[in-house]
Amino acid sequence: MEHANAIRVHQHGGPEVMQIERVEVPPVGPDEVRIRHRAIGLNFVDVYCRTGLYPNPVPHGLGFEAAGIIEAVGAEVTHLKVGDRAAYGQSPLGAYADLRNVPAHNVVAIPDAVSFEQAAALMLKGLTVQYLFRQTYRLKGHETILFHAAAGGVGLIACQWARALGVRLIGTASTPAKAALARQHGAWEVIDYSRENVAERVLELTDGQKVPVVYDGVGKATWETSLDCLQPRGLMVSFGNASGPVDGVNLGILATKGSLYVTRPTLGTHVPTVQAMQAAAAEVFDLVTAGKLDVIIGQRFPLHEAAQAHAALVARQTTGATVLTLD
Repeated sequence: MEHANAIRVHQHGGPEVMQIERVEVPPVGPDEVRIRHRAIGLNFVDVYCRTGLYPNPVPHGLGFEAAGIIEAVGAEVTHLKVGDRAAYGQSPLGAYADLRNVPAHNVVAIPDAVSFEQAAALMLKGLTVQYLFRQTYRLKGHETILFHAAAGGVGLIACQWARALGVRLIGTASTPAKAALARQHGAWEVIDYSRENVAERVLELTDGQKVPVVYDGVGKATWETSLDCLQPRGLMVSFGNASGPVDGVNLGILATKGSLYVTRPTLGTHVPTVQAMQAAAAEVFDLVTAGKLDVIIGQRFPLHEAAQAHAALVARQTTGATVLTLD
């Protein structure tokens, strides 16, 4: 029986509830692969799982995203082989480990031009931008859009992807430094929400037209502002809860603000099959290999310092992506 070092949570709470433990890794099932991780991606959804906002029975692992080398392949797996460089961004909880088994339909081979750290930082966040921009509201180019938290891990990918599409992305950020970072990576304009009124600036920047779509991963703190930035019949895409979940919504507000649409999408429903996952990942990797998407890794923490990584993320002390590294 193989063993792995893994972060486990026995009760929900702050970063201190994460413990590194030695766990058994069973033989691979017929539709699984075993991956020796080289890098692990950190995402805000990991915080939701740790705190219990997204409830899971304890004890459980953390993390959905990692990259490494395939060490074993189940009998029914045909698209991967032992020795492949591979990554995943949508899996059962448990990526915070040095070795694990993963359902093969979640895993894709990564091109030689993409490093393990890039892939680990890119899979969940890159696939998120792929479904937001190419599926939830399919951008064609020349639109002006609003994207909150533009200097974060998802945000910097969104800035670059928007530029590649010819889309004018208006971002929001909390400091002048973060605003500058978003502009550097392709944002058309950035609003510093700590000193500017977002809805008023959007109205100015769009000559009174507002935007057809708002991408909001912040949640509770930005909900009403986002609605105020939308054109009549515009789409509010609420894809995250960094400030807490949106609740107590009166649907009548959508009528009074212009017959607005709202969706709360998730990655899983956009990449439910091997084919869908491979197609979405290929679009992400193609942008990287074409030089149109640079994976911005702002900070690295060894796996055993995952608690410190969570604390930095929640305190908004990070820029770009964060990866957990393995010795």
